[in-house]
Amino acid sequence: MATAYLLPIKTAAALFPLLALVLLLPTAVLLYRRHGVMSRGRTLSVYGFLYYSLTAFCMTIVPLPKQTADMCQRFAMVAHPQWMPGNTFRDIWKEADHKIGLNALVLQNPAVAGTLFNLLLLLPLGIFLRYHFVRSLRATALIGFTVSLFFELTQWTGVWGLYNCPYRLFDVDDLIVNTAGAMAGWLLAGPVARMLPTLETLDGRALAARPVPFGRRLTALVVDVAGYVLASVFAMAVMTFQSGTAPTWTPIAIFVAWFVLLPLATGTTPGKRLLLLKLVADDGGPLLPWRLTLRALLLGALAMPFLSGLFLAVVILLNEPYPSVLFTTVRDSGAQGAAAVLTALSPGQLLAVLVGFTLTVTCVRKTLRHPDRLAPHDRISGIRNATLPHSRAIRAARGARGARAARGAAQGR
Repeated sequence: MATAYLLPIKTAAALFPLLALVLLLPTAVLLYRRHGVMSRGRTLSVYGFLYYSLTAFCMTIVPLPKQTADMCQRFAMVAHPQWMPGNTFRDIWKEADHKIGLNALVLQNPAVAGTLFNLLLLLPLGIFLRYHFVRSLRATALIGFTVSLFFELTQWTGVWGLYNCPYRLFDVDDLIVNTAGAMAGWLLAGPVARMLPTLETLDGRALAARPVPFGRRLTALVVDVAGYVLASVFAMAVMTFQSGTAPTWTPIAIFVAWFVLLPLATGTTPGKRLLLLKLVADDGGPLLPWRLTLRALLLGALAMPFLSGLFLAVVILLNEPYPSVLFTTVRDSGAQGAAAVLTALSPGQLLAVLVGFTLTVTCVRKTLRHPDRLAPHDRISGIRNATLPHSRAIRAARGARGARAARGAAQGR
């Protein structure tokens, strides 16, 4: 029994780093937009919930059986759903061989172990729903039932059509026990939640220390650079398709439009707008074109060489006449694989990557060591980032205005 549960846990542990990396940028955008900060407590809670969700899903489908011609015959006993509530008690009595005793009925009964597992499966969900998402017991019961129904349907449909027939039983008792587990988790989370500081309190402390978090600005920069690259590639592809060639100045024009003209017209770039940031002058005056141009040039000098070098390295590797041999060598972990990648670059290209990397690291170090976390291009240009209200702050302000209006109406009466 323990071995059957160990494989799904190992599978989730292997998949989690990749999933966490893929979801890092959208998670950061979501947290900064909602809460204005990506505090350690909230980040730990988010990724804890992500790891738990992945593990719970793997528990319902792993191990995956081998697809064979006689698979539906092998799993014929689970082909039809079990709709009769209370069947679990009959299974317990059957596994006990109709004997009354602590060992037969509980300690050595696999049906009891399976029921306990189903109870524990969604218990962490109830804890997360109360502490992280601040949901009520009724909402937790509904969400727990919905999640359990999704798991049962995944099993009944053969992982949504991946298999021609189900290989695990759809059991209505599992729905009942899973939902009860989520509710039990909500109840158990009460004493713990009262002892721990709320996530809003942790967010408030982090914002009080750093009103414009470095991570928020870095996320906005990543979004801006990605958007700029995509816009440049798209524009050059369209021009090449229409006229057979694209002007070499196209990326420069898009860079100027993205990092100078848009901030001049709107006070922010698309990435900063997404992260609820705006650009302001140190003296409180308007954003001057020459200051925005200086800031964009400094930003490009600090960040673009490294990014351009990496892009150049990828292009070279993909166009080498021996990519299959190279990538085979790279897959062999160790210094040999790293050396194969480096030797594919010319000395000038490798120097561009190293210089760009050094400039980027130096810029990050100087930014983090500055008392106000101002980057070199912020200090030199006289333009810095300021925050726009995040979702939670807007809701809190609306609630405060509503409370004041209610008090005023009560006093008027």
